[in-house]
Order: sequence, then C-alpha cells, then structure tokens
Amino acid sequence: MTSANLIMLFAILAYLAVVVGIGAVLAKKNHTTEDFYLGGRKLGPFVTAMSAEASDMSSWLLMGLPGVAYVTGLADAAWTAIGLAVGTYVNWLIVAKRLRFYTHACGNATTLPLFFSNRYRDEKKILSVIAAVLIIIFFVPYTASGFAACGKLFSSLFGWDYIPAMVISAIVIVAYTTLGGFLAASTSDFLQSIIMTIAIIVVFGFGIHNVGSFGAVVDNARAMAGYFSLTQIHDPVSGTASAYGALNIASMLAWGLGYFGMPHVLLRFMAIEDAKKLELSRRVASIWVVISMTVAIFIGVVGNAMTAVGSIPALEDSETIIITIADLIATHGVFAALIAGVILAGILAATMSTADSQLLAASSSASQNILKEVFMKDMDEKTGMRVARVTVLLIAVIGMFIARDSNSSVFQIVSFAWAGFGASFGPLVLLALFWKRSNLPGALAGMVSGGVMVFVWKFLVRPMGGVLGIYELLPAFLVALAVNVAVSLLTAEPSREIQEEFDQVASMK
Repeated sequence: MTSANLIMLFAILAYLAVVVGIGAVLAKKNHTTEDFYLGGRKLGPFVTAMSAEASDMSSWLLMGLPGVAYVTGLADAAWTAIGLAVGTYVNWLIVAKRLRFYTHACGNATTLPLFFSNRYRDEKKILSVIAAVLIIIFFVPYTASGFAACGKLFSSLFGWDYIPAMVISAIVIVAYTTLGGFLAASTSDFLQSIIMTIAIIVVFGFGIHNVGSFGAVVDNARAMAGYFSLTQIHDPVSGTASAYGALNIASMLAWGLGYFGMPHVLLRFMAIEDAKKLELSRRVASIWVVISMTVAIFIGVVGNAMTAVGSIPALEDSETIIITIADLIATHGVFAALIAGVILAGILAATMSTADSQLLAASSSASQNILKEVFMKDMDEKTGMRVARVTVLLIAVIGMFIARDSNSSVFQIVSFAWAGFGASFGPLVLLALFWKRSNLPGALAGMVSGGVMVFVWKFLVRPMGGVLGIYELLPAFLVALAVNVAVSLLTAEPSREIQEEFDQVASMK
C-alpha cells in the first residue's frame, strides 16, 4: 500500500471513529422505543433537513448518478434529478407539517405502518403488518446496495477483497445505529451531508482543472452524439444518439413521486421538535438537493472528459468515477491525499446516511409492527429496546448476504426499491393526509396493488419495451391511487370519529 493510500485510509478511519463515537454518546438518550426509532421527536430544523436529504441521496448521489451521466450523458440523469428536486420541494411543502400533526394526533404513532393503522382504526393491525412486510421487502435490498457501495469503494481503491471490505463497512454502520438509534443516525447524517458536499465540490473543481477548463468539458460532451442533450441519449457502444421522448421524460420525472412514500424521509417529518420550523427545513433541504445533484451529474460529464484527455482510463464500472478521481487527486502530495481521504469518506457518508435510516425503518417494522403488535403485545420498554437492536443486526446480516455480489448495480437496486416505496405508500400517504373519504379497505387495496404492480411492471411488462418500457414507479403509482379511490368510494365511509380527527388535524396550523 502506498503512502498516499495510507493517508487516505487514515482519513476514512478517523471519520468512521467519529460516527461510531456519535452512536456511543447518544446511546444514553435512548430510554424508550420511541427514543430509539424517532429520537423523542426532538430534531432541530437543520438536522431534520440535512438528515432527511442525506438519508435520501445515499451512495446513489456519489456513485449511481455520476455513473449514469458518465456513460450516456445528461438526459437520464438530468430528468431524474429534476423529478427528484420537484418531489423534494413538494413533499416538504404539503406533506411534512400535516404528517407531523397527524402522527401525533392519532395515537402518537412512531412508525409509518403504525400511523396507517391508527389513522384508519385498523384494530386487527392488518394494514400495519402488510406495510411492515413491504418495508422489509424493499428496504433490505436497498440497504444491501449501500453495503455493496462500501465494498466497491475499498476494493477499487485499496485492492482489498470485496466481501471482507463490504462486511467491515456494514459492521461499522450497524455499530453506531444499534448504539444510538434514530438520534445517532440523524446526527451523523447531518455530519455526513457536510462531508458529501465537500466531496462533490472538490472532485468537480479538480476535474475541471485537470481537463483545462469548463469549456473544454462542454466541448467534449458536445462532440459525442446526444451526450449533452436533454432530448437525446448517447449510446457509448455505437457512438450514436437516440431520441429521448416525452414518455421517457415522464418516466424519469416520476422519480419525484417516490418521495411521498419514503419511510426514512417521512420519519424526519414526524420527528421534528417544532413543526413551525419545517419551513426553514424545506428551504435548506431544497437548496442542498438542487446543488448537490447538479454537481453530481456534472462530475460524470467531467469524468468523461478526463477519460477523453487520458487523465483516467475508461471505466469498466462507471459508478466508481469519483473513487477513480479521488485516487488521482491523492498522487499530488500529502495534503492532496488527505483531501482524497475526505472525498472517499464522503462516499462512505452518502452510503451510511441511507443505510442507517433503512436499518432503523426495517427494524421498527419488524420489531414494532409485527412482533409487538401481533405476537408480543405485552412487550415492555426494556424488552422492546433489546428486540429493536437484535432486529437491526438480523436485517443487516440479510443485507450483507444480498450484497455479496460485487457486480450489482447501485443505481438499479435503488431505482427498484424507490419504485416499491413510492407506489406502495405514496398514494396512501397523500390520501390519508388530504382525503377525508379515504377508508381502510381503500387504503389496504391501494397499498397492496401498488406494491404488486411494481413487480408486475418491472419483470413482466417493462421487458416488452416500446411505450411499455417506462420506469415502473409511474404506472404502479397511478394504479395504487386509482384503486384506493375506487375501493374507498365503493365501500362504507369512515366513522364519524375518524372524520372528526381528520378535520381537527386539517385545522392545525
């Protein structure tokens, strides 16, 4: 291992020690399962904003998005980013405050599945159990993608075997999450968002300097057919361009619909201490998301230009573009190697900030919404804490097993899980918050149909291609919404108690 690699490794280990330390310090504040899973609803506006977006962006921001732009140009990456930016803003604008009020008003719900059951007075807990199962189904592979990203990082940079590198990274994530719970995850996510920001800015600036100028980067992009266009997509094999029509654009914009159903983002809305501060959180979150995704996309474009001028080799795995650039930075001296270490810590931060939240969301679903509500109704708080931590460990082990394949694509795994949550929970969250006529049969039918349609469209319909080859989130979301509304209208209206509670929450400011 070279001296530059040792310096980068030192920076990464120092960062890992800090996040584990955060978990150890905040472990003392976890006295109940509400503390462990929701931080006692005591998050401030900046931590709420940045932890929500850091947990959302994940390794997809620093690996998946630049990787797509590196290969095919702007179209796929840019329209996805635009959809996500709009979805982020609208989610904060219309969902955040209403969800904070509603989850507190109906039984002080600490998880999304529990909110669904309380909102619709589902005494048999069928809704929350099915919601919990869907969370586990979609979050375990999502968590696995984070573990895989960590394994790729260490394997690519230091030449380590992939599986040991992935397992060690997962152990660190599990350690501080198990110790400190939601508060540790949110606090570390805030720190991680800062490191992620530093990483993308430094890589972007270095890349432009290496190529010569931003104009040179643009010239390289324009020289490739369809690469620098929003209405065409570049084919790197043939060097030609194909049309990127309205259906493709709508399909990518549909990524924004996913936000309405993301448990790890919605939990931040539920956990803020003062709902009046959500406006500040919205502004901070929206600005950060727009800037970070724009820079991430252009890192892919810059990376392509660096390959064209011979600074870096053509990449077999485009998702390692930032790792490759960081490795090049490290060759410019001791200080540069330290900066490269911070960049790599940024990739770890992006990965860990999502994996910790996903572990907690999946764990809460398994321990609270399945074990406690169905099988262990008399579980006390002490036992609940033990079950919560053991569940985190078990889910992490399953995630590591799934992540054992080093060839898995971070972008593809994330896109499927994103569609699953967006279609299963997105329409349900919106109708639960804003439509008084929505009832339990409609909620159940809509949620299940959305989750099933994601699988049907992904594996049966989409492979047919043509107009059917769109991202599965859009058709599944629309089906779930339509089914929820139709079934609600065809069955009995909600009880007077539910309607009065809805009116009470709607009047809150």
